[in-house]
Amino acid sequence: MATCLKSTYSVADAVILIDNQRYIRKDSSLRNNLFKINGLIAEPFYNILCAGEEKKPRYIGAKLLDAGDIMQTIVGWTVIGYGTWHLPLIRLPGDKSRDFMKKGTETQKGIQTMDAAISELSLTCNPADARRALYLLSAPSKEMNVDLVKELGDYLRSIAPHAIIRNGDYPREKGSLDVSVILSELSDVEKIRYYYTKSTKLIPEVKRRQEETEVSLKAIDDTSKDIPSLL
Repeated sequence: MATCLKSTYSVADAVILIDNQRYIRKDSSLRNNLFKINGLIAEPFYNILCAGEEKKPRYIGAKLLDAGDIMQTIVGWTVIGYGTWHLPLIRLPGDKSRDFMKKGTETQKGIQTMDAAISELSLTCNPADARRALYLLSAPSKEMNVDLVKELGDYLRSIAPHAIIRNGDYPREKGSLDVSVILSELSDVEKIRYYYTKSTKLIPEVKRRQEETEVSLKAIDDTSKDIPSLL
């Protein structure tokens, strides 16, 4: 594992880290269902990749997030996360929650959704170690406004204070408010450090076993040197 990670990191612009065990722990029925696991892994990428390719004007956000933003964000070790908040599809007459994005208490739903995205990052890490970050808000257009986008940016900046942050909005979702987050150029990743440390400790043991095997094979060859060969 350490060899693969080191080799990939040396030639790739970025490496998106995903820990399969995080998805297995969510639901034991996923243990033997790679199709569902792959679906959960791919889910956070959907809105981020679609936003910049949208053709219908009503689905194009006020702040478009496109391939250029993504390419300028992902560098080195990278993680991705996704959070969602389900909205009522039908609102009763006089339901003032229609304007919840304009109220501090309602804006908190957006913050909680981003918090969910952070807690569901594809690999456990410390957001403060990120030097680049990106977030995308996707929700029905009437549920989004500039204040909400700013609040999300302020929140992400509070937990990733050293990161250059890019953002966008995608007014496409129906019945939910979704936040996608990418943290990149991570200066430290505990899991990677663990693999590298473990590999470093194992290398001398592997070499010792190889040497023992070579000695044993040589001894066998020496023992058989006087036996005639059929070849």
